[in-house]
Amino acid sequence: MSIVVFDPDSTEDVDFKDRMRHPAAADPAGGMWLSDTEPSFIDADALRKGRLAKLRAWMREAGYGGVVLFDPYNQRYATGSRNMFGYFLRNSTRYFFIPTEGPIVLFEYPQSYHVSMVLDTIDEARPSKLVWSSVSGRDDETAGPFADEIAELLKAHGGGSMKLGLDRCGHLQALALEKRGCEVRDCQGEILAVRAVKTPEEVKCLQVSMAGAEAAVYAVREAIKPGVSENDLFAIMYHEVIRQGGEFIETRLLTSGQRTNPWFNEASGRKIRPGELLALDTDTIGCYGYYSDFSRTFRCGPGKPTDYQKSLYRMAHDQVQHNISIVKPGMAFREIAEKAWKIPDRFVDQRYTSVMHGVGMHGETPFIAHAMDYETYGRDGFVVPGMVVSVESYIGEKGGREGVKLEDEILITETGTELLSRFPYEDDFLDKQV
Repeated sequence: MSIVVFDPDSTEDVDFKDRMRHPAAADPAGGMWLSDTEPSFIDADALRKGRLAKLRAWMREAGYGGVVLFDPYNQRYATGSRNMFGYFLRNSTRYFFIPTEGPIVLFEYPQSYHVSMVLDTIDEARPSKLVWSSVSGRDDETAGPFADEIAELLKAHGGGSMKLGLDRCGHLQALALEKRGCEVRDCQGEILAVRAVKTPEEVKCLQVSMAGAEAAVYAVREAIKPGVSENDLFAIMYHEVIRQGGEFIETRLLTSGQRTNPWFNEASGRKIRPGELLALDTDTIGCYGYYSDFSRTFRCGPGKPTDYQKSLYRMAHDQVQHNISIVKPGMAFREIAEKAWKIPDRFVDQRYTSVMHGVGMHGETPFIAHAMDYETYGRDGFVVPGMVVSVESYIGEKGGREGVKLEDEILITETGTELLSRFPYEDDFLDKQV
């Protein structure tokens, strides 16, 4: 009997044209680009198909013939495709045409079609009509050919509807589409509403992403000592995120000492001194492109926290725990705002910008504002099972020496909530016996 030696890194037997999977990826979980950091218990095939089905159900209900997706997050949600993610966050030159029924067409960056054509959610790849047009000063020349192609696809596959959704687009392209008979609509908010309720496979992705982020925060906690810089610690966190299968960190929110007040300073070369606080927010795009968003505050030793540090920490802890406790499926956003923990007057000016906000592939819908901010930032709606939200707190008074940032991520279930972030709080701040 002959023994077949299998090379998992070989692509010789991959037929990109027919999107045949490499045998290593043809596992029962439908793994794609399978590696040690993409766990096989996540059914990647079900993940992609479930999201696309939700998107198309909304399109049918809203009467869209098709949508054109420029936003890399929406592209990934709809198809599972990722290509030079950071580059296309700022360059709207890679786009998808997705009809309510019919073939999905990717308009791709030159010479990179192979990256996504292994996916069964993509039927065809064509060269982008917009690539390099902005940097070459040729947007006015490319808008017409772009619109011609999209309008033709919409007429052929839109089921008779010329209503076309755009998640983001330059005005020249939008005007050109309208000239060709398309009824152009900004659909970004509608797509975010579709994405707000997660499929079971998405919840698994969020759990895996969170595990990686927690490992990164643990590495930071272990490295805190006098003389280490904020940048040193941020580099440790970023290293561990990548090592755990994550992709990138959206922000640089890791600060120490007086730079923790007010919040939203970014990591710097400042060196941490004994007795100071160190606060961070993960804001991590983790495994499979799912977000992990929790915050913790630590103290640089030696010694114990001061009474003032304990007071700040306890209030932040109380705020998070109270606001988690009030959340029930079916509850109105406004009711959550009204029942939220009451911030003491001296901390109101520097309150965090929301009571809680949605989590998915990044910070998403819903955004639940404080009662005092509701008319400015709030919107009406209800929390429903399948939503994932991060519950926020920042406690730091104006002119104060330091501040405390805490935050936890929860899943809304049929019966209540489930905690997704499990990184422990600091016993020294809460006077718990170790």
